[in-house]
Amino acid sequence: MSILQADLPLEQLKARWANPTSRFIELQGMQVHLRDEGVQGDPVPIVLVHGTSASLHTWEGWVAALKTERRVITMDIPGFGLTGPEPVGNYHIDRYTHFILGLMDQLGVKRFVIGGNSLGGEIAWHVAAAAPQRVERLILVDAAGFKRLPDGMPVGFMLALLSAKLGLGWLLSRVLPRGVVDSSTRFVYGEPRRITPQVAQRYFDLQLRAGNRRALGQRLAQHNMGRDVAQLARLVMPTLIIWGRRDRIFSLAQGEGLHRAIKGSELAVFDDLGHVPHEEDPIRTVAAVRRFLGLEVATGPAQRRAA
Repeated sequence: MSILQADLPLEQLKARWANPTSRFIELQGMQVHLRDEGVQGDPVPIVLVHGTSASLHTWEGWVAALKTERRVITMDIPGFGLTGPEPVGNYHIDRYTHFILGLMDQLGVKRFVIGGNSLGGEIAWHVAAAAPQRVERLILVDAAGFKRLPDGMPVGFMLALLSAKLGLGWLLSRVLPRGVVDSSTRFVYGEPRRITPQVAQRYFDLQLRAGNRRALGQRLAQHNMGRDVAQLARLVMPTLIIWGRRDRIFSLAQGEGLHRAIKGSELAVFDDLGHVPHEEDPIRTVAAVRRFLGLEVATGPAQRRAA
């Protein structure tokens, strides 16, 4: 199989990975892919932000469990999914914070619950720090942004970062072995057998949206881990931290550090899950979210909670 991979046409990707609830809106020079589902009269919607190389699809299990009672907004953030690259290649955390707040303004959302995974978690707590009057509650899922460096990195991320640092972003935009993407997907799951063929195909396809491969390297090269960690101590809204003990990118020590830094936060640990516990087992993880939000919780397997 050739390692050369051309970009896939956007319309082909939309036909495959958008659905009837998908919308594309003009925002800050981009056509942003989003889904705004559930109870439209909800005065405080739930906003969920995905991580690096993911897309809004990662939240589909949580959305299904929450949308009968709440309004839930998900989106492909700049550089990823069907939204594609940021116009000038700016993937700093402040740019993402501005993007989320701008999106909420455009949707007419004044106050919201925000949650995020990995990079999305880092974005979520930056939004909470930048606009605490707008964030009612905060949910962090294996979130980045604390002082700890990653314990490990998927091979696809390593190649993208190396290409960016060597000025070879053009090379990554032409070369993408399917095995590299599949290996990276397995890396973020605690139990790789849970990865379905559809999930594997989705991760691969969405890397082939024009500009996304180059954006990955740029994003990783621009990351400044721990720069704003002092802001965590100023967060006063109720906060739930969810962590997969089998996370090979950010170990539980990072989750425990966030738990100590954010006064009054709760920490829920899932022993058998990895870096994307919300995607790997949405049923068990969303049960913790429903409790946190004061929603009725169906009887099911309990997760281990850390103090």
